[in-house]
Amino acid sequence: MDKALLARVEKQAIFHRFPRALPIAVFAIGMILTLLFVLNIQRADALARRVSLESDTSSLITELEREASENMAYLRAASALFSIDDEITEAEFSKFFADMSADHSLRGSLGIGWAHWLRSDSAAIFEATQRRRNLPTPFKIRPDPSGPLRYMAVITQLQPYNEPNTRALGFDMFSEVRRREAMDKAARIGQAVATSKIHLVQDRGHPEVAGIIIYLPVFERRKGDINPRSMLKGFVYTPVRVRDFLETAIAKTHRSPGRVTLYDGAPSPQNFLTTVGEPASSDTITESFEIAGRQWTLQVISNHARGLTRTGMLVLALGTLISFLLAALFRTATSRAADDRKVLEWLTRQSSIRDSLTRELNHRVKNTLANVLSIVALTRRRSSDVSTFADSLTGRIRALSATHDLLSRRDWKNAPIDEVVTSELAPYLDPEDPHAEVSGPDALLAPNDAMSLGLALHELATNAAKYGALSVPQGRVSVTWTMPNDQRCIVEWRELGGPPVTPPERRGFGLELVEKIVSAELNAPVEMEFAREGVRCTLVVPLRNLTEFRLHAGSEV
Repeated sequence: MDKALLARVEKQAIFHRFPRALPIAVFAIGMILTLLFVLNIQRADALARRVSLESDTSSLITELEREASENMAYLRAASALFSIDDEITEAEFSKFFADMSADHSLRGSLGIGWAHWLRSDSAAIFEATQRRRNLPTPFKIRPDPSGPLRYMAVITQLQPYNEPNTRALGFDMFSEVRRREAMDKAARIGQAVATSKIHLVQDRGHPEVAGIIIYLPVFERRKGDINPRSMLKGFVYTPVRVRDFLETAIAKTHRSPGRVTLYDGAPSPQNFLTTVGEPASSDTITESFEIAGRQWTLQVISNHARGLTRTGMLVLALGTLISFLLAALFRTATSRAADDRKVLEWLTRQSSIRDSLTRELNHRVKNTLANVLSIVALTRRRSSDVSTFADSLTGRIRALSATHDLLSRRDWKNAPIDEVVTSELAPYLDPEDPHAEVSGPDALLAPNDAMSLGLALHELATNAAKYGALSVPQGRVSVTWTMPNDQRCIVEWRELGGPPVTPPERRGFGLELVEKIVSAELNAPVEMEFAREGVRCTLVVPLRNLTEFRLHAGSEV
């Protein structure tokens, strides 16, 4: 056998032991590693997105606070204007607005206004005074100031002077709860204060639009008066549409972080102000900040698309491809190892067959010579002249090759059991002086079973010719077989009339052949009984179809 091939096959033992498991395991390990890489990439990308989202949120809050600060700075300038002069005309206020806050729309503001502070008992006089102004519509205080004595904050000036803003002229903002709360707080602390969510007069007809107003009080100083309301001249204010306020801040940051939502206080449906943009993932940042003394909450949901990043998809594709290629490589290796293993097994079988055939050939040659000698001796004792001796000897020697000839004639197909038996015992079935008798039903034996039975009968006949019943003229041999079922045949060998039998002290090759080799080939035990009156042997021969019979795996005979 090729030692190099044997060494290579032994090294590849793991491949042919697990021909399918190894490629699958390699593919699974490759995919696990790939998924781990992808997971790390996704985590790193998620962390980067989170940091970016936090930065965007911080920038947006900074911009919102800056816009609010600018609005409050303009309110402080307007407060200084109204604190100096009690009567500011539309022309003066318009010029001030043009000089100081031409970019009001860039801060989400709808303008700057003045709300005059007065008591309801002086409302009629104040209304008459305001009607003398050159207004497009008659000045009218709303709601009706009649009723109990109370304070009022009536809008008298609002720039820019456009149609939505003119609708606010004459409105008493102190009559509405949320505006009043903000103005009271502003008057109390003397600083700008924003209202909670309100609906601006400018957005009449659009109730879903949220707004706020930032108030800054304007005081007059009078000695001995400690009531803040009595010292108030009014409020300068700026109405802010929250959505515009948020959109201008987003535009100034030059970033689109995703869906941005503003709440007046804690995030809840009741505190919702406005929202801009659409979300694309679940990454959310929630931050609180202050606008004009009021706590707001900004909630930002990232607009980064869900799913794998491009790098993750590329790594996944490459990892899958590499895993598949490695699995294919291992599959090729296992297939080659399996082929090498088959070659090794075939060489091993051939070597085993070659050794068995050599031993069998040597044994058969020896037995053939012993049979020839026995036949010669038996024939000589039974022959009266040379011619008879020669004829009998020739016929009996030819019978030795009967089984082989029988299988050769049948192309090594099924052989009838009676022909196998008679071919082996032909030298002893002389009609004139028979020393053996055979009987049994018809049955077909597979080639190897026929050879094994023939070999067993040959050895039994040889031993009988040497030491048993066939070694004396009066000895006889009986061979019978029965079929208890269609799967096996029981063959019985019995010797009679021979010399007394004593069990052998050691087993010769012939008995070893019958009891071990033949029994192994027939896959059934061989029973040998050395009775004093003669040897008895029982063999169980399987009845198999030709397609089921294989001398060795992979070799059909």
